[in-house]
Amino acid sequence: MKAARLNSDWPVLKGYSGKQLGAIAMPMGGIGTGTISLGGYGQLLDFEVGNAPAKGFVPESTFFAVHVSGKGIEATTRCLESAVRPPFDHGGSGHPFANHSLPRFRYGAFDAAYPLAQVRLWDPDMPIEARLEAFNPMVPTDADASGIPVMVLRYVLTNRTSKPVTASVCGSMRNFLGGVWREGEQGGGVAVKGGVNRHRIADGLEGLAMEAAEVDDHDVRFGTVAMTAADTAGALVSHRTSWAADDRMSLLDFWDDFGGNGMLDEARSPEGVDGPVGSLAMRQMIGAGESRAYPFLVTWHFANRQTWTPAEGADCGCDDGGCDEGSGRGVDWVGNYYTGQYSDAWDAAAQTAGRLDDLEKRTVAFVRAFCDSDLPRVVKEAALFNVSTLRTQTTFRIADGHLMAWEGCRDTAGCCYGSCTHVWNYEQTTAHLYGELARTMRDVEFNYATDAETGCMSFRAPLPLDRKWTGWGAGRAAADGQMGCVVKAYREWRLSGDDAGLKAIWPRVRKAVEFAWIEGGWDADRDGVMEGCQHNTMDVEYFGANPQMNVVYLAALRAAALMARHLGEDDFAATCEDLFARGSAWTDEHLFNGEYYQAQDPPAEALSGMAEGLWLDRGPDETGEPDWQIGPGCEVNMLFGQFLAHVSGLGDLLDAKRIESALRAIVRYNFRKDLWGYFNFRRTYALQDEAGLLMCTWPRGGRPRVPYPYGTEVWTGLEYVVATQLVYAGRRGDAMRLVRAARARHDGWRRNPFNEFECGHHYARAMSAWGLVIAMSGFEYSAADGVIGFDAAGKKKKRWFFATGDAWGTVTQRPSAGGIEVELHVMGGEMGLRAITLKGAGTAELEGPRTIRAGDVVDVRIERA
Repeated sequence: MKAARLNSDWPVLKGYSGKQLGAIAMPMGGIGTGTISLGGYGQLLDFEVGNAPAKGFVPESTFFAVHVSGKGIEATTRCLESAVRPPFDHGGSGHPFANHSLPRFRYGAFDAAYPLAQVRLWDPDMPIEARLEAFNPMVPTDADASGIPVMVLRYVLTNRTSKPVTASVCGSMRNFLGGVWREGEQGGGVAVKGGVNRHRIADGLEGLAMEAAEVDDHDVRFGTVAMTAADTAGALVSHRTSWAADDRMSLLDFWDDFGGNGMLDEARSPEGVDGPVGSLAMRQMIGAGESRAYPFLVTWHFANRQTWTPAEGADCGCDDGGCDEGSGRGVDWVGNYYTGQYSDAWDAAAQTAGRLDDLEKRTVAFVRAFCDSDLPRVVKEAALFNVSTLRTQTTFRIADGHLMAWEGCRDTAGCCYGSCTHVWNYEQTTAHLYGELARTMRDVEFNYATDAETGCMSFRAPLPLDRKWTGWGAGRAAADGQMGCVVKAYREWRLSGDDAGLKAIWPRVRKAVEFAWIEGGWDADRDGVMEGCQHNTMDVEYFGANPQMNVVYLAALRAAALMARHLGEDDFAATCEDLFARGSAWTDEHLFNGEYYQAQDPPAEALSGMAEGLWLDRGPDETGEPDWQIGPGCEVNMLFGQFLAHVSGLGDLLDAKRIESALRAIVRYNFRKDLWGYFNFRRTYALQDEAGLLMCTWPRGGRPRVPYPYGTEVWTGLEYVVATQLVYAGRRGDAMRLVRAARARHDGWRRNPFNEFECGHHYARAMSAWGLVIAMSGFEYSAADGVIGFDAAGKKKKRWFFATGDAWGTVTQRPSAGGIEVELHVMGGEMGLRAITLKGAGTAELEGPRTIRAGDVVDVRIERA
C-alpha cells in the first residue's frame, strides 16, 4: 500500500524509515524552557522539563491513540506510533520501549526539517492513515517567540475508504509532578506523592491542568503541566482525570473505555490516585477521502531553577555541581526567564493557542527559506539540526534574561557548568540567529566573569552572577577561552553595530587582552607569541608556543585593535597591531614545519615564574615536566583561531598558502574512511566502519609518552571547524567529506540526528556547524558600515540564506550579461544597509543608508568588475 502523505506546506530536509527510526529523539522545547522529545516512531520521550536533563524518562502510560469506527467498518483502536523493532528481550517486561504492549501501525516514517517533524503512519488493516505534525515555534531574532514551553502535536487523519468514518484521537499522560525520576528505570520510574489533574474549559481551550500535590511552591520540583485541545470546533471532546487506581488493571480500564466508542467516561475516574493518568480525546466525523486535524498542546511551567555553584555549606544533592535540588527561592534560586512570561502551564497554552497560526507561519517561513537555499543538503542538515541544542537542557535563561549554558548534558544532570568559554567559543549559531541572546553571554563573560583589576576571566561563570565562587575552575583563565571571547565581542559589535553595548563591556575586554602580558603570563615578553601556561579546551595546560593557542591569540589582537580604533584608543590599537604583526610572522617562521603548524617543545621548568590564575593542575607533574602535550603532532584544532577570524570577518591571520597546506595535512593524516583496527584509548564517538577526523596524529613521529588525553577521539564540532576552514581555502570537496562523515554517524540508526555528543548530550561545540553556512555563502555583514556581502554567483542563479543576529532573510543572484541582478529580502527583524557587495564581482551602493525591515525587498544590479 502507499505510504501516508506528507504536508507539502512544510519543508522536509531529511526523511527516516525502518531501522533509522530507532535512535531519533527530536527536542521540542523552546530556548531556555526545557524540552520533550519526539521519537522516530511517533512516541513522546525524554521529558526534560523540570530544570534538569532526564534522558530515558517517559511518564508511565503516556501516549496518543486513535479509535475508528463506521458503517461496515470494524471498530479498531491503535496507538499512534509505528511498530517497535527487535531486540524484544528485556527483563520482566519483555521490551524496553514504553507502552510496548499496545497495538500499533505497521509502517511509519519520520520526516524533518528542524523544528518541523512529520510522523507518517499507515497500515493495511486501518481505514485511515495518520500524520503527526509536531513543532515548537522557532523564529530567528525573536527569542521570546522561540522560547515558549510548548510541544505542538497536530494529528491529521485521512479516511482511505469510500464511506464516512468516526475517528477519535486521545492523548494520555501520567501526572509526574513532585516525583523524582530514578536513573535506569525504563518507560517510567517516577515516584509521585499525590498529584491532581483538573478538567478545565477556559481561554478558548479545553483540557487537563496538572498540578503537584503536597509540594511547596518554592520547592525546585514545583511546577505545572497542561494538555489541551487547541481547536475543538466541530469536535466532541471528552476526558478522564484519572485511570483506575489498580495499576495492574488501569490500562485495560482505559482501553475498554476509549475503545468502546472513542469517547471517555469521567465517571470512571477515581479520586485520590497517586500520580494519576489523565486522558483527553477529540472525536470527529471524516468523510470519504477527506482529512481532519486534531491539534493538541502540551505545555509546562517550572520556575524554581537553582544555581550550579551553590552557596558555601549548601548541599545541592546533584552530581558535578549540577545543583537542581534545593530550597526553592532561597539564596541559590536563579529562576527561569520563560516562567516570567506565563503564570502557569495553562497560561502558556492559552497565550500560544491565540497566536499559533502566526507562530507556525513564521517558523515555516524560516525553515523553508533556509532549506530552499543553495547550500548542500548535508550542510543544511548539520547546521539546522544542531540548532536543537539551544532548545535542550544544555541552555537556559535565568530570570533576568541572560542566556546561560552547560557544555552539554549527562543523562540526569548538566555536564560541566559555567557557560564554559573554551567550549562556547566554537558555536556560531546563537550570534547569527539570536544576537540579543549572544550579547547577554558577552555581558556575563566580561562584566561578571572578568576581574576588573587583573583582567583574568574565569572560564566558568558562577550563579547567581554576582556570587563570589571559590569552587573548581573559579578565578582560573583558559587561554583559548579568554582570547576567543575577545573575538566574539568584536563579532557581536560588528553584526549589531551596537556602540553602547560595546562601550559597556570594552573596559574589561581591554583588560582581558592585557592580562596576556602580565608577569608570568601567556605573553609576558610581549612578542605576540603565547609561551606561558595555557589552560585550554583539551582540559590540560599547554606550555610553550603552539599553534592552537597562538592563532586564537592573533585573532584576539586583531579584533581588539579594530575595536580600539573605533573607540578612539589609538595607542592601544597600535600596540595590538604591532603584537599581531610580530606574532603572525613568528608563527609562520617558527611553528610551520613545511606541511603544518606544530607545537614547540615546552620549557624545561614549566611552572617556574607562572602567574596566578593560569594553572588548573592539568599539566606538569611534581618535577615540573609537563605531560599531556601535543609535541610535533598534526592537531586538528591547530587553526581554530583562523576559523574564528574567518567567520568574524577578520581575514587571514597567517600566510594563506601555509594555512591551506596545514588544512591539506589535517585531511591527509587525520581523516580516515573507516576505523577498523584503530586504537582509541578514550571516549568513542566514531568506531568500526565509520569515517571520521582524528583529533591528532603524529605523522613525523615524536608522540609524547603521555600526550593530551583526547588525541585519539573524533569530535563533530571540530570536523565542522576544519570543514569551514577548508571552504575558505577553496577546498570544498575535502570539506564535504568531513561533513558527510559526521552526519552519516547520526543517521537515526547509529545515533540520534538531533544529538551530537561530546562529553555530554547536545554538546555546544557542534553548533560550529553554522560556520559552514557563513563560509559557503561568503556571508559578511558590518552593521557599523551598513555593508552586507556574499560570494558572487557564477553562471547560474544562486540563492543564499543569511542571518545577522538581528535580521534574517534571503539573497538571490541572477547572473545576466555583464552583471548580476541581486534581490535581498529581509524576512524577519531589521538591519541597517548602505551597500551590497559580491566578492569577485563588485559593489552596489544604495541611495543613502536605510533601515531594512521584515517584508522589505532591495533590488540592485552589480556590474562585474
